[in-house]
Amino acid sequence: MPFQAAYRKLLESGELGRRVEAAWRHLAACDLCARYCRVDRIRTLEGAVCRTGERAVVASFGPHHGEEEPLRGTHGSGTIFFTWCSLRCVFCQNWDISQRGLGEEVEPEQLAAMMLRLQAQGCHNINLVTPSHVVAQILAAVAIAARRGLDLPLVYNTGGYDSPEALALLDGVVDIYMPDMKYGDSRLAHRYSHVRDYCEVNRAAVREMHRQVGDLVLDARGIARRGLLVRHLVLPGGVSGTQAVLRFLAEEISPGTYLNLMDQYRPCYRADENPPLDRALSREEYREALDLARRLGLRLDAQCGARWGL
Repeated sequence: MPFQAAYRKLLESGELGRRVEAAWRHLAACDLCARYCRVDRIRTLEGAVCRTGERAVVASFGPHHGEEEPLRGTHGSGTIFFTWCSLRCVFCQNWDISQRGLGEEVEPEQLAAMMLRLQAQGCHNINLVTPSHVVAQILAAVAIAARRGLDLPLVYNTGGYDSPEALALLDGVVDIYMPDMKYGDSRLAHRYSHVRDYCEVNRAAVREMHRQVGDLVLDARGIARRGLLVRHLVLPGGVSGTQAVLRFLAEEISPGTYLNLMDQYRPCYRADENPPLDRALSREEYREALDLARRLGLRLDAQCGARWGL
């Protein structure tokens, strides 16, 4: 049966247009990430942690060949990198985008044109990177692009601090959810990412994402079509709480959860001010995490452990 992106059905029924209108209303007292700033982002940025108003800000877009194997395929994942972020991670590797605001404001029509260009380039999906604070703008762009022929899976590539209000708007629109699960302890999340209740919010979000799309489904070529793909960056000194995260996925989501257990941590941004994040991850720390993931039976991305030969 030929693939059809989830949002195509909502477009045909008229529901996608209603979601766009509803999302725009949310911007008037914003609750589209779990910070719940309640700022009228159409009128002001004062008090908005994401520092984003009516228009999304885009840092770059293009085919990405470094993503997970089911996303990159042979022609790359069609990534759109959004500027700013609702998190304040002291170790952010993209801090010039997330904290300094490198990028340009775009209208929904321009964002839609980016999506269509990525489709024309042969990308396997539209990969929305750091999208939590621009859900309304994304929905508006998807509606425009879908009317013009967009039919690629949408990947919601998020830091995992997503509100239930936002996820309700995205239900039936997003094909592939790719959340980070950054921490197993909310106290450490507060210390290093400056958000409260991260684990509680994150776990509720991952449960809802899995309810919407289920385990990751691949086509005959090994390309992701629908489902949940989780990223967990192993941090030095046990900061990421890897054991708690992996047990949650295996025991409370699904042992079939597709996991990228990431090993590429290096000190960036303000990490040197925040030990133990001021050092690289050790081979033994990553081996311990990888061994646990394997014992739990989680479905690991092919690149997990490759750099270390594990």
